[in-house]
Amino acid sequence: MLKKPFVRRTKKKKLCAFCVDKINSVDYKDLNKLKKFVTDRGKILPKRISGACSKHQRMLKTSINKARNIAILPFVID
Repeated sequence: MLKKPFVRRTKKKKLCAFCVDKINSVDYKDLNKLKKFVTDRGKILPKRISGACSKHQRMLKTSINKARNIAILPFVID
């Protein structure tokens, strides 16, 4: 019985949603965009899952924390 040759599949690299839309800064008041990067338990998604570049991931983290501190976003979702 012949073995099938090993086929290596390459994963498609995720593009940063902010770079694609050419957004320079992440606004802490834009809840619809921020909720996409927070889990159902209230944790911030990591860069490898969210697909954001490191520059925008840092901006995203600070804007989520600002929104939490002024009570727009909850710290923990029950």
